[in-house]
Amino acid sequence: MVEEKIVHLRTAAIGLLFALTTVGIAHASIGQDAYDRGDYKTALNYWRPLAEKGDTAAQLKLGGMYENGDGVEKDLTQALSWYRKAADQGDAEAQFDVGTMYDNGEGVTTNDAEAVVWYRKAADQGYSDAEYNLAVMYDNGEGVPKDEAQAFVWYSKAAKQGDADAEFNVGVMYDNGDGVSEDKAQAVEWYRKSADQENADAQYNLAIMYDEGQGVASDDEQAAVWYRKAAEQGKVEAQYNLAIMYRDGEGVTKDGGKAVEWFTKAANQGDADAQYNLGTMYADGDGIDEDDATAVTWFRKAAEQDDVAAEYNLGVMYRDGEGVPKSGAQAVEWFEKAADQGYADAARNLAVMYRDGDGVTADWAKSFEWFRRAKTMGRNDNDPADEDDQPVGKKSIPI
Repeated sequence: MVEEKIVHLRTAAIGLLFALTTVGIAHASIGQDAYDRGDYKTALNYWRPLAEKGDTAAQLKLGGMYENGDGVEKDLTQALSWYRKAADQGDAEAQFDVGTMYDNGEGVTTNDAEAVVWYRKAADQGYSDAEYNLAVMYDNGEGVPKDEAQAFVWYSKAAKQGDADAEFNVGVMYDNGDGVSEDKAQAVEWYRKSADQENADAQYNLAIMYDEGQGVASDDEQAAVWYRKAAEQGKVEAQYNLAIMYRDGEGVTKDGGKAVEWFTKAANQGDADAQYNLGTMYADGDGIDEDDATAVTWFRKAAEQDDVAAEYNLGVMYRDGEGVPKSGAQAVEWFEKAADQGYADAARNLAVMYRDGDGVTADWAKSFEWFRRAKTMGRNDNDPADEDDQPVGKKSIPI
């Protein structure tokens, strides 16, 4: 599935260079030089007189110093006071900063409605971070009634100024038809804009579009290109899907070693599907040397996350003594976990073990019960014809 919208709010930008008004430019330069050296006292001495005379950029800088505690005791109330002075003079950045402080309850009681007022003032002046945050407020229904159409309007305004997160969110909204008519081609266009700015979520979603042929012609090679870009930024779903493509030779030359490399990256981030697939590759010797002990390690990690196929395979490994000492008790434990999730193969294996006394004391009553339960569960898609089930096959790309 595609990644959903990014709906976290932007916070005030602190410690940035500000373009000061003509009055006091020399003072501002001296103040900035001092600030950059960490000489906050000198910076404060230069900026405070300017701020008290109404210089908005100096007021912003003082607000930032109080917010950060640079050269003064941290005081969010004072920070808000200085931001408000600049905001009341129409400074868009200060209006945005006031909005974030109301939003986060910094120096003032949290007030989403008041945050919206100040975001709107800044957004109406084309301040992109405020446009984005105003969109988030409409998206989440915070301070205003939830309104996806209005969220789309404001995300679009920020996106047209090149905001990567906004571009991504516009893509998602076109993709899902949220606040705008569904348009997969437009979704692809906006994902690409955001992806070109290294937004990993957008790169992943663009890969999905190529993978599925939505809004663009299906193209495994392009899908692999964009999965790789997102994967290299640590996007776990992209790492997993790229591994699948190397394992199966889709869009890239088939390469078991590369598949293992990317599955391992995803597995080390806790992805149960990747852990399971690593187990199957080591168990089957699929593109790599067979290693049952390592297979067991990865099946166990996935099984501990309630991955039903891993629970089943771990049961098989214990039943047959592959990669671990043979243990009927352990096999039963893992088969039961899988069976409790409705996995028919596991229930059938339990029935066979109790019928034949395979690693457990023969028990016809338990055997009958597990055969009965298996029948009610049906058969798994990958069932072999006989009752001695094999480790299950690989999972497909989760899109």
